[in-house]
Amino acid sequence: MPDFIPGLELARFFYFEAVKPLLVGNFPDVQYGAGLIGSGSEVLGFDTEMSADHHWGPRVMLFLKDDDHHSYAQGIDEILRQGLPTQFREYSTNFTPPDPLDNNVQRLEDIESGPVNHRVDVLTMREFILAYLDFDIDQPIEAADWLTFPAQKLRSLTAGAIYHDGIGLQSIRDRFSYYPRDVWLYLLASGWNRIGQEEHLMGRAGIVGDEIGSAIIAARLVRDLMQLCFLMERQYPPYPKWFGSAFHRLQCGDKLAPLFARVLKAEDWKTRERHLARAYEYLAEMHNRLKITDALPTRVTNFFARPFLVMHLGARQADVLRAQIVDAEVKRIAEKGLIGSIDQFSDSTDILSNARWRAMLRRLYE
Repeated sequence: MPDFIPGLELARFFYFEAVKPLLVGNFPDVQYGAGLIGSGSEVLGFDTEMSADHHWGPRVMLFLKDDDHHSYAQGIDEILRQGLPTQFREYSTNFTPPDPLDNNVQRLEDIESGPVNHRVDVLTMREFILAYLDFDIDQPIEAADWLTFPAQKLRSLTAGAIYHDGIGLQSIRDRFSYYPRDVWLYLLASGWNRIGQEEHLMGRAGIVGDEIGSAIIAARLVRDLMQLCFLMERQYPPYPKWFGSAFHRLQCGDKLAPLFARVLKAEDWKTRERHLARAYEYLAEMHNRLKITDALPTRVTNFFARPFLVMHLGARQADVLRAQIVDAEVKRIAEKGLIGSIDQFSDSTDILSNARWRAMLRRLYE
């Protein structure tokens, strides 16, 4: 096995040393962009040696203008098939055909001579965004669009790397850099609302001896609190495999990760409650540091007359944040109810990964 090279670094070498010379020599007048964005652990910077077992290797994405794609895509593909080396930095550049029995997975496959079944994808940014987000880049991004774009896809679209930009790729990516302020406020309100709906239930399940139910609710609360942290630090969270890894990289990660670990490891509800209470208070302090509303209480209290420690900030915090929204469309959506975004009301892999659901989901906000 060759020494592992992180995928973004491998792609950069591959583009400049193998792909670009073929483009310059054969298509010197064609304007294009080159990079690596979208799906793949390497795009997020979380790939390891294990990642190399599927869909990983020397690859790059080439983006052409719409008219040029029609004229040159096939020719570029053929030049690359015939002209690329069969190996690059000790990795094969040849991929197996998609495996229909394994989610169309492609793997590196050694060959002695070409043509190379490469993974230099020749695309247009329009077709890529349409397939990835079910969105036409010539249209304005509306509130309902933001709320139905999965955050994991927004992160992978704005992460990765651009190695050459002759057609304005970065300006398109910049449109998706982060939520508009009022959408962000709505998401924060919805996140706090979720906490308020369940923070007292963990103890209620535990006090009757249902430690499994209590642990499940606590785990849900931890996930919702982590989602709030990503929102407060204005970062898109990745998909579940890298959710915890990305959380550790947040500014609040060092402080909160140990607390969340103790919640998840706790064997009784009182221990869970103690660590969750500290986490609630820390997030309330984080909110106050944002200075987007008047300062709110930062100490837990009993849930009315019941012996469960909660922040009591759910509905109150949601209302305060909702009152800050000025955009008419976002305000209308918020007044319907705080269901939040696709990531806040569903964790279905099918819904989050398949863009075809988005048109139907937009109806929730009509």
